[in-house]
Amino acid sequence: MSWFKRKDSNIQTETKKEMPEGVWVKVPTTGETIHRRELEDNLWVDPLSGYHFRIGSKEYFSIIFDKNEYEVLGEEIQSVDPLEFSDRKKYTERLEEAKKKSGLTDAAKVGVGKMNGLDLVVGCMDFGFIGGSMGSVVGERLGIAIDYAREHKVPLIIISQTGGARMMESVLSLMQMAKTSAKLAQLEEEGIPFISYMTNPTTGGVTASYAMLGDFNVAEPGALIAFAGPRVVRQTIGRDLPEGFQTAEYLLEHGFLDFIVSRTSMKSKLTKLLKLITHKK
Repeated sequence: MSWFKRKDSNIQTETKKEMPEGVWVKVPTTGETIHRRELEDNLWVDPLSGYHFRIGSKEYFSIIFDKNEYEVLGEEIQSVDPLEFSDRKKYTERLEEAKKKSGLTDAAKVGVGKMNGLDLVVGCMDFGFIGGSMGSVVGERLGIAIDYAREHKVPLIIISQTGGARMMESVLSLMQMAKTSAKLAQLEEEGIPFISYMTNPTTGGVTASYAMLGDFNVAEPGALIAFAGPRVVRQTIGRDLPEGFQTAEYLLEHGFLDFIVSRTSMKSKLTKLLKLITHKK
């Protein structure tokens, strides 16, 4: 909607904005724009290119759990600063900033509910909290999720989305690799299904531990999955990398993944998989 206004001898055109800022979203892979409402309705997946925008635990829980109803576990566990770490700013300041900016208490959230009627525990990482880094709280909360699944005999899904270990916690962060892996070994002994669902990105110590320990390792299309990123690998070996290196499609082709699942069919396909392995109709 526009109108004209004469100023001196010049005619100026003013355009009134019909849409609030941020309504149109640019797709990184194609450069095209899409309406935010259409993107939200399609679970933040571009319907034309299939590009998966990054979402967090709140959105994943709304997709997975029936009627978006679930119980949160381990939320009372909060990060502290045992090493009194400081670089450009104190670790305690980073934690407070991350909480205010993301609305989260740490980089992992655990929910218990039902997926198409099946009892389920889901541990989901959030990249929005210090890059989804794995610190002591992430390890403890995922440990709670694993213990709950083992004690209540219900399947477990862990959704990974991370830049790796949290450097501000040093060795305490690295210890979470062994901790979660040991707990998953106990889950396996009980015969409880564990599905690892990897999103973009899944890197570092998470990839080197629980993300690759699923009874089924599943990923979203186009997800970067690696221990070290492509740039680091390229510098280390001193040669160009294969096309699509470290993408979900490349890993599937080379046997590191069982299958790739689009977010739009995530709930139905994971339900079918769990029914098959738990012998439920």
